[in-house]
Amino acid sequence: MGDVVQMHFGTVDYVIFALLLVASAGIGLFYAFSGGRQRTTQEFLLADRSMSCLPVSLSLLATFQSAVAILGAPSEVYTFGTQYWFLGCSYFLGLLIPAHVFIPVFYRLRLSSAYEYLELRFNKTVRICGTVTFIFQMVIYMGVVLYAPALALNAVTGFDLWGAVLAMGLVCTLYTALGGLKAVIWTDVFQTVVMFVGQLAVIVVGTSQAGGISEVWRKAINGSRIASLDLNPDPLERHTFWTLGVGGVFLMLALYGVNQAQVQRYLSSRTEREAVMSCYVVFPCQQIVLCLGCLMGLVMFARYGEDSPLDKGYVKTKDQMVLYFVMDVFRDLPGLPGLFVACLFSGALSTISSAFNSLATVTMEDLIKPHFPSMTEAKATLLSKALALAYGLVCLAMAYVASLMGSVLQAAFSIFGMVGGPLLGLFCLGMFFPWANSIGALVGLVSGLVMAFWIGIGSFLMRMPGPDPLPLVNATAPPFLGNMTTVAMTTLVSAVTTKPRPTGVEAIYCLSYMWYSAHNSATVVLVGLVVSLLTGPMKEKDLTPGTVFPVLGTLLFFLPERYREKLCCITPLGQKHKEVHCQPYLMAQKEKENPRQLEEEGEQVGQGEAGEKLGETGLFSPQASTTLTPHPSQETAL
Repeated sequence: MGDVVQMHFGTVDYVIFALLLVASAGIGLFYAFSGGRQRTTQEFLLADRSMSCLPVSLSLLATFQSAVAILGAPSEVYTFGTQYWFLGCSYFLGLLIPAHVFIPVFYRLRLSSAYEYLELRFNKTVRICGTVTFIFQMVIYMGVVLYAPALALNAVTGFDLWGAVLAMGLVCTLYTALGGLKAVIWTDVFQTVVMFVGQLAVIVVGTSQAGGISEVWRKAINGSRIASLDLNPDPLERHTFWTLGVGGVFLMLALYGVNQAQVQRYLSSRTEREAVMSCYVVFPCQQIVLCLGCLMGLVMFARYGEDSPLDKGYVKTKDQMVLYFVMDVFRDLPGLPGLFVACLFSGALSTISSAFNSLATVTMEDLIKPHFPSMTEAKATLLSKALALAYGLVCLAMAYVASLMGSVLQAAFSIFGMVGGPLLGLFCLGMFFPWANSIGALVGLVSGLVMAFWIGIGSFLMRMPGPDPLPLVNATAPPFLGNMTTVAMTTLVSAVTTKPRPTGVEAIYCLSYMWYSAHNSATVVLVGLVVSLLTGPMKEKDLTPGTVFPVLGTLLFFLPERYREKLCCITPLGQKHKEVHCQPYLMAQKEKENPRQLEEEGEQVGQGEAGEKLGETGLFSPQASTTLTPHPSQETAL
C-alpha cells in the first residue's frame, strides 16, 4: 500500500459532525421547554415514569454501546477471529434474569435509586457504601470514555483533540442538565440510529471494495479468522465458549441487573410490563450490534490480511486501526468519514449522558435527600440540575486527567469492570439470601473490592512491558467489550510463545477477564453469608417485605418445613408484617411522587391494595416470571 499520510476531514465531514451535536442539543432543549418542563425531581430524574418500551430499550442499548466498543470489537475480531461472537450466548440469560428477577423487585418497591433498595434490605450504611462505590466507578470512567476516542481520532485524522472533547462534553452537559432523563433517553434513540447507520455504511462500502461478501468470507476462512466452538473449560483461556457464554452472563447481570444507569431506565417505564418488554427488545438489538462489530472486523481482514496497519506502523494502537480502516475505505467519499465519527461520538455521548444523569440521581436520592427531608420540590429539582451540570464539568476535568495518564489509561478502564462485580454480589446477597445481614453485606462488599483490585492490578502489572523488546504474551487482556464491562483501549497483543501454565498466585492473575465479574460477585456472596451466619443471621420478621426474591423457597422445596422456616424461606416474603414495614414506606413514596393523591392512596393501602403493589400475587411466588401485568395501584400513581 505504501506510506499513507495522515488523512484529514473535509468540510462536509465537519458539517455532519456538527449536525449530530446540534440535533442532540435540540432534543435536550425541546424537553427542557415542553411537557412538565422538568419542574419536579420525578420528571427530571425518572421521566415522570412515563416512557414506553421502544425508547427505553434503545436507550439501554446505547448506554451499553460506547465509542470504545465501536472501535474495539472489530479490532478484536480482526486480530483473534470470531470466537468473540459467542459472547452473544450470554445475552439470553443476562437479560432474562434482570427481566424476571431484578425489574419486578425494583419496580414494585417504587424506588428512585437502585441503592435505595440496599437501605430497605440492610441499612443506611450499606446504602451509602454502595452509592459511594458507584460514584467512584463512574467518575473515573466517564472522563476516559470521552477522552480515549477523541485521542484515537486526533491521531488518525488530525481532528482537534480538545475541540472534540469540549464540544462533546459541553453539549452533553447542556442537554442532560436541561432536559433530564427524557432528553437523555430520546437522544440515546437518535444516537443509536446514527450508530447503526455509521457501522452499516462502513460494512457495505468495505465489502463492496473487497469484492463482495463471499470474497470477505473466503479470505476470513483462509486466514483462520472463522472460529469454531471452543469447549475448553480452562478459566485461564482468554476466550472460550465457557468464558464468553457463562462468564459473560455475570458481566451482563452487573450491567443490566443492578447498574443505576440501566435501573433508572426500567424505573422510568410506564408500567412494569413495559420495563420487562424493553429487556426483551434489547436482546435482538444487541445481537445485531455484535454481528455488525464482527462483520466490520472480517471486512478489515479482507482488506489488509495479516499485514495490518498496526504492523506497518501507520497507527500505534488497535483502536486507531479501526479509524484508519474507515478513513481508508471512505477516502474518496466525502461526508462518510464524518458519518462514522458521528457514529463513534454518538456512542460516547450516550454513555456519558447516562453517567451524568445516574450520578445526579444517586447523589440526590442517596446522599442529599435523606439528610434534608423537608426540602421543597422546586429546590430539589434545581439542585438535581446543578448536580448534572457539576458532574458534566467533573467529566471534562477527568478527561484532562486521562490525558496525563498515558499507559495507565487501561487501568482506568479496568476499574469499571473491577467495581461492577462486587456491586452485583451485594445486590444478589440481599435479594436471594434472606438470612444475610448488614454486617455480612459490608464485609462482603469490602472483601469483593479488595479481591477485585488485587487481581485487576496484579494482572495489569504482569502485562506491563519489561526490558524485552518483544511485546508480552497476554492471555487475558480484555478487548473493547462494551461500555459497562472491563475494557481497555490499549491491549498488549501477544507474540505467541510456549509458556508453562501459570500456578499459584500467578494463575489468579492470568484468570480470563471474562470471569472477573463472576469471581468478584461470588466472593461478596460467600464472605457475606459466612459473616452473616457468624454474627447472627437475619430473622424473617426483621426483613422488609418485597426485598427478597423467593428463589430459595422454590429450590429447597424438598426440605422439611422446619428447616425451610429456619432458612427464612417457608412463606413468600411480603405476606408477613406488611402493615408494620411497608405501609409507612409506600405512603412516604406516594407523598414524594404525588402529594395530591396521598389521601386516595392511603385508602387503597388500607383496603389491602399495597399488598398487590409489593407483588403478593406475583413476585413472591414461583410463578413470578410470568406475572407481568402492572398493578392497578401503580397505574393510579401514574
